[in-house]
Amino acid sequence: ILWFYNILQLSSTQRLILCFVFHVCLIDSCDGPLVSNLPQSSFRSSSQLSNSHGPGFAKVNRRDGAGGWAPVESNKYQWLEVDLGERTEITAVATQGRYGSSDWVSSFLLMFSDTGCNWKQYRQEDNIRAFTGNSNADSVVQFKLQQPVFARFLRLLPLDWNPNGRIGLRLEAYGCPYKSDVARFDGSSCLLYRFSPNPTSSQTAKDTISLKFKTLQNSGTLIHTEGQDDHTITLELHKGKLLLHLRKGTSHMVVSLGSLLDDQHWHHVAIERFSGHLNFTVRTCWNINIGLMFFHKISYGGVQCHGSQRVMSRRNFHGCLENLLWNDVNVIDLAKQQQQVFITGNVTFTCAEPVSVPVTFAGAQSFLQLPGAAHLQFRTWNRAGLLLTFDLQQQAGSLWLYLSEARVRLQIHKAGRYTILVDVTAGFGLNDGQWHSVDLTARRGHLTITVDKEEDSTAHASPSFPVVSGNNLFFGGCPDSENNQECRNPFNVFQGCMRHIHVDNNAVDLIKVQQMLIGNYSDLQIDMCGIIDRCSPSHCEHGGRCTQSWSTFHCNCSNTGYSGATCHSSVYEKSCEAYKHQGNTSGLYYIDVDGSGPIKSQLIYCNMTDKTWLVIQHNNTELTKLKASSGINQHLAYFNYSADAEQLWAIITQAEHCEQEVLYHCRKSLLLNTPDGSPFTWWVGRTDEPQTYWGGAVPGSQQCGCGLQGNCIDSDHYCNCDADRKEWATDSGLLTHKENLPVRWVVVGDLQRPGSEAAYKVGPLKCHGDKNFWNAAFFNKETSYLHFPTFHGELSADISFLFKTTAASGVFLENLGIKDFIRVELSSPTEVVFSFDVGNGPFEVRVETGDVALNDDRWHRVRAERNVKEASLRVDAFPNATQKAPADGHIHLQLNSQLFVGGTASRMKGFLGCIRSLQLNGRTLDLEERAKITPGVRPGCPGHCSSYGELCQNQGRCVEMYNGFSCDCGLSAYAGPFCQREVSADFKPGTSVQYTFKEPYELNRNISTQSSSIYSDLKLRGENVSFSFRSSQSPALLLYVSSYYREYLAVLLNRNGKSVNCLFLNPQFDLSTKCLQVLFCNLFQIDQHEREDFNLTSDAEFNAIKSVVLGKVHESGELDPEIARLNSQGFSGCLSVVQFNSVAPLKAALLYPNTSPVIVIGSLVESTCGSSSPANPYPAETIHSLSGKRGGVKFPMMGGICGNSVIAVVIFVILCALAIMARFLYRRKETFHTQEPQGIKPEADSPEYPFHSEPNSQNILSENQKEYFI
Repeated sequence: ILWFYNILQLSSTQRLILCFVFHVCLIDSCDGPLVSNLPQSSFRSSSQLSNSHGPGFAKVNRRDGAGGWAPVESNKYQWLEVDLGERTEITAVATQGRYGSSDWVSSFLLMFSDTGCNWKQYRQEDNIRAFTGNSNADSVVQFKLQQPVFARFLRLLPLDWNPNGRIGLRLEAYGCPYKSDVARFDGSSCLLYRFSPNPTSSQTAKDTISLKFKTLQNSGTLIHTEGQDDHTITLELHKGKLLLHLRKGTSHMVVSLGSLLDDQHWHHVAIERFSGHLNFTVRTCWNINIGLMFFHKISYGGVQCHGSQRVMSRRNFHGCLENLLWNDVNVIDLAKQQQQVFITGNVTFTCAEPVSVPVTFAGAQSFLQLPGAAHLQFRTWNRAGLLLTFDLQQQAGSLWLYLSEARVRLQIHKAGRYTILVDVTAGFGLNDGQWHSVDLTARRGHLTITVDKEEDSTAHASPSFPVVSGNNLFFGGCPDSENNQECRNPFNVFQGCMRHIHVDNNAVDLIKVQQMLIGNYSDLQIDMCGIIDRCSPSHCEHGGRCTQSWSTFHCNCSNTGYSGATCHSSVYEKSCEAYKHQGNTSGLYYIDVDGSGPIKSQLIYCNMTDKTWLVIQHNNTELTKLKASSGINQHLAYFNYSADAEQLWAIITQAEHCEQEVLYHCRKSLLLNTPDGSPFTWWVGRTDEPQTYWGGAVPGSQQCGCGLQGNCIDSDHYCNCDADRKEWATDSGLLTHKENLPVRWVVVGDLQRPGSEAAYKVGPLKCHGDKNFWNAAFFNKETSYLHFPTFHGELSADISFLFKTTAASGVFLENLGIKDFIRVELSSPTEVVFSFDVGNGPFEVRVETGDVALNDDRWHRVRAERNVKEASLRVDAFPNATQKAPADGHIHLQLNSQLFVGGTASRMKGFLGCIRSLQLNGRTLDLEERAKITPGVRPGCPGHCSSYGELCQNQGRCVEMYNGFSCDCGLSAYAGPFCQREVSADFKPGTSVQYTFKEPYELNRNISTQSSSIYSDLKLRGENVSFSFRSSQSPALLLYVSSYYREYLAVLLNRNGKSVNCLFLNPQFDLSTKCLQVLFCNLFQIDQHEREDFNLTSDAEFNAIKSVVLGKVHESGELDPEIARLNSQGFSGCLSVVQFNSVAPLKAALLYPNTSPVIVIGSLVESTCGSSSPANPYPAETIHSLSGKRGGVKFPMMGGICGNSVIAVVIFVILCALAIMARFLYRRKETFHTQEPQGIKPEADSPEYPFHSEPNSQNILSENQKEYFI
């Protein structure tokens, strides 16, 4: 009994009046006992131990006879059957062991049938075939069926029983009577139901067509409707599948549902139209948008029915229909009364179909042995398997008829040898699950095999010997016996169904085979076909293509963008931010915003700058010019984006910031008019509402950016174009309100006046930031956790996140059900465990990391996935761990508690550390928002440089941020988000870049004793110079460094262009020798293939550097004559990533010219000439370092030059050169290596810091330089 009440408010202005209306509804329950009152004659069994153990005593809680049914032998071929007398709705079954014994059944199969033949197996969750039975002889175990069964006969097949007893069973079923109206169609008959004579009276907002059908034919038309405007709906059975055809004029749509529906069992179909939508239901539901369709007649069983205006070639239906309902109208009942229903052909109101007895070959041990020659029908999903084999008479050989590559193949082998005498094939694609017939005939030296009785699927052979079978034919396989010499199977066993087996032109009675009266068999399911379609409905997601065999299915994920056993997991990242933090540079990337969710991936440009910009183009990003035109008052422009609406909205929602530039040029063309007037131009965005504000303004303001800033050309208006002047004006700016983006269309209105002109431009949509990528929470108490709504991942569940911790163990997340659960935890510092239970018992997948500890306070990535085929777990880049799911187990994960993150419901084994970017089935959980209101948990998690700092290259410094990190490239000659972009420029002969250092003592130009001491202390004792160059000019001056003491360092490209030399001159006079200290350096050979680093030392000191010059030196008054000669030619070529100590002069000149002490003369434009490219994949690169430490000399040539002794100098130089060359070769062979200098860390983080601060880089010493002594 259900009680309902309504509360009605009769008046809003007067007092509130409550009216309670009680409804009493009597709902008939369908759970009454069905077996207890049946006579003994309603029970049958495979056998019985004695008369007192007969099937009639198998009633629950009865002690009659021996207390229940028991067969002669306890094996898997026994069964107990109950005839309920008529078709009945069965909702539950119960079992009990045999009274007063140790006999009970612990697991069983449940079968049902309308005729007592052609049994169908009941499956739970479309997968589980076995029911759990009893554990003793007394208790009653009842099972509520997930879907009721409508049948007359029930059969129970024991699978397992008490190992210390035997099969013993008492049975009960629960349900209620079932009433139905049926009609049988013979393949040429049909029913036509015409609606009311007034067509408008049948036009309702909702129409429902429902019926049940069963047939042995795999094709035929079930329903055909006709309506106004040439609208039709046709439902037909085609190769065992239902096809729904929708036609509206010339358009045609086909939807397919169901599979293997030609099994002579009842199947329910419903078609429901509600307004413009259509729901089509067989086992699953399909929703279709069809618009408005109204019908005036419907035919059942065929299209070519009486009065139908349409003639179609589809076959009529051959089988039975039950409970034909059009809305609430019983069409079969009307047909019996001959009201509004016209009958064509022979339609009877009973269902007497011919009985077909199939047999199922389920496993590797299955075979059927019969005497004689054969004809058969089969159906299977496997591409290979033995159908039939027998030995020929007179030991002529053996014949094998088998499936190979989904074709029927016949081979005859010579006796005792593997010599093929006959080899023919016929048919193709025979693993489609449909019934196929095979006829094998042999007469008078002629052998023929025919598939499906089709001429083009027939093969012939003419053996020179008679093809006559011996004593026995073996179907599907051979007996498993070592002594068996009569049957040998070199091929795969057959897994599938057979029926209509004929031997010597006589049909085989398989019921007699089951009773062991004919032939022999093993591991067969007789009188049923156990084939199931694992691809209908398909568990392959995201467009994966499903193929199957007898026991499993496979998903082909090619070209879908997804991977895994069911194509569940996306192979792409969710944002440009994720690609950036893998070290990727700007380019086109596939973005899958929701990961494993339903939104498809999209190819999008990622601009990897300091902020990671995602750029989405549309079809009109160019400036569009408009002129006044008579008769045209408005211009309408639509924008089609490279991503669809669902993708766009997901991208915008996920981004931290989005913007889109809009620009409007005008001359006598108003834009928004005034805030009080109607706008002439507006745009429409995501909300489908007109937006009357322009770039730079706020929503609803009816202003432009200049109005918000107060700098419009006319203070009386809030847009420049609204001044309505004859001169050109512009309103432009950025739209940044995410809720309104992107711009989908624009309406330009003020174009009708003479002289009006306008031009508009809508830029691409740009977004940066990923709110999900850095969304994190820090758990600092073991008893703390975050809770979220229940995780729903019944068939597919994927969990991904990043974590970092110093704890040895802890639970990352947990969700519980009544019996089911799912959990991911760190079980030890080197092991992550993914565990769950979907009803088959606890299941675990483990990943061990060996010697790599996961509690190192660095970020580690975890991804766990569970689907109907397998469970997998991946941690960082360690090998993926996978466990297969049970073949016939539960598949639905049923959870009902809250999802616990960072802990458990028991508040034990909580996680201590950070969890970031937690995503479940593609949906990111907002950890930060929930952490704000949860004790023991803090939002956010600092410390990203420990994991991502390695991305900062080329001396870039990692800087911590609240939601990530950044790379400070201030001390690097490189630029870009990771300091990896080479800063290069093309130099012309007159180009010069001069970086000037401050004077050592700039407060007093006149050097005093005090200042002189300060001046003398500012000496550069180490120089570290590196750069890359590319040039066809030689010789050339590449780099020139001068000091306030008239010292200089010059890097030269020699005349042959194959080596670089450096010259260091110190014009300080030694008071005793009056000699100049000169250093010449021949650095290395340039072979354009290898990059080499050299460290060179000298005992000379470079004091107080004045400037570094790239290219031509314009202050050439004090240049050495040889250098001056080279300098006069300038430098033509490319210089890249120039670094002098902690200063990058070329980068300063190109990127920060206004904040750096740089003087540029001539043409200087940044280019990519220094980057490796396909055009020149081997650029010459020069990297070297100089050190002023005393002592060792690695590769210098030193000597003294005295004014009065030239010969002595020459001899000394030669001797020094020989000694140093020998020393250099020795050192290069044994100890040569590259050393990197370590500079003093700057105090500022900005890239401009080295260019506007004090040039303390002159005092930087290299702490890693090694000294070598001669």
